[in-house]
Amino acid sequence: MTTLLAAFVLGTPDPPALADFYRTLLGWDEVEREPDWVRLRPPERERPGLSFQLEKDHRPPSWPSGPGEQQMQAHLDIQVDDLAAETERACALGATVEEHQPQDDVRVLRDPHGHLFCLFLPGA
Repeated sequence: MTTLLAAFVLGTPDPPALADFYRTLLGWDEVEREPDWVRLRPPERERPGLSFQLEKDHRPPSWPSGPGEQQMQAHLDIQVDDLAAETERACALGATVEEHQPQDDVRVLRDPHGHLFCLFLPGA
C-alpha cells in the first residue's frame, strides 16, 4: 500500500482571501478557485498542497489554550532562513505575532483568519 499526504485543509469564512495570504507568503501556485474552495500547491510539484474550504462558523483557537476554550487542533510549520525578516513580511501580509512565544528560534503567528502557524529556523 502506498500513501501520500496530499493536502492540508484550513476552514475559513473566506477561502479566496485566506488563500491569497498563503499564496503570497509561501510563493505557491493557485490551481483551483471557487467561492467555497481554493487549492494551492508548490511550484515544483503537485502535492502536498494547501487548500481552503468555506466554514461559515469558523472560530479561531486560543493560544495557549485554557480549559473550555477552542484548542488548536493543528498548525502549519514554515521553515525560513531569516526569522526576523520573514516575521515582518508575514505581518505586512496581515499576520499577527502572538504574545506567547515558546522558543527563541520559532515565531508563533496568526494568519488573517486566526489560524496559528509557526515560522522557524533550520534546526529548530
